[in-house]
Amino acid sequence: MSYEEILYSVRDHIATISMNRPAARNGYTLTIAAELGDAFTVADHDPDVRAIILTGEGADFCVGMDLSSGAPGDEVSEDWLEPAGQCSRRIFECTKPVIAAIRGAAVGAGSTIILPSDYRIAATDSRFGYVFTRRGFFPEGASAWHLPRIVGMGRAMDWMLTGRVFPAAEALAGGLVHQVVEPDQVLPAAETYAKDLIEHTAPVSVAVTRQMLLRLSAFDSPYPAHAMDSKLIAGLGGSADAVEGITSFLQRRSPDFPGRVPADIPAVVPWKGIDQADTASTSR
Repeated sequence: MSYEEILYSVRDHIATISMNRPAARNGYTLTIAAELGDAFTVADHDPDVRAIILTGEGADFCVGMDLSSGAPGDEVSEDWLEPAGQCSRRIFECTKPVIAAIRGAAVGAGSTIILPSDYRIAATDSRFGYVFTRRGFFPEGASAWHLPRIVGMGRAMDWMLTGRVFPAAEALAGGLVHQVVEPDQVLPAAETYAKDLIEHTAPVSVAVTRQMLLRLSAFDSPYPAHAMDSKLIAGLGGSADAVEGITSFLQRRSPDFPGRVPADIPAVVPWKGIDQADTASTSR
């Protein structure tokens, strides 16, 4: 794929999407927002892709919105979607697992677009910050929804109200990131995690489980989740993936699951294909 401000590649069933403005420390732009949204859509619809890595070129992941063009003005329409949310919303909708590989600064948009990812790996030199209150801005990227679900309301209040920048060690202790490694090991660690998923898990099962966790855990009772469980489990009798999972386990070999995403996602999944149709790039 050819883009202006990001890089996109696929190798060994892993799509790597990298912000590519290293001279500007990957300052977030409208172009990056649109291109990230497109790249995630391409990866999501490619049956050869099993996992997606989001990263940044150079020493920093992303230092936040490039403010040189100023803030949005009166020219935006009612259905305009702010740029960080365009990316985080598309990641939320993904049927493939998303791994954020973070080096250096991940501030502002750099701290919000990683939140819907499934696994976040930081470098020892990483720094995070929801700095909006220190700029007179407001939270973006739907971070007011995502962050408390990941780290709890108390810690989210601390980080968002103060807008302070904090190190990787605090991010790890708070549950924002899952792993901290040396800077030159961030991308290899992300690839190792992706390869483990590819080798041992069923693509359709991962896709459905990811969306179940994101969409069902917010209900005020377990009943909606159990209703979804029941529909899915009822269909396992005709599942080639389930047969392969049991057979490979009994034969003590690595599985070779035949199901593909998105084609083989069960029809009973209510959100299949809904969000993607509703999410248009409205950065005009």
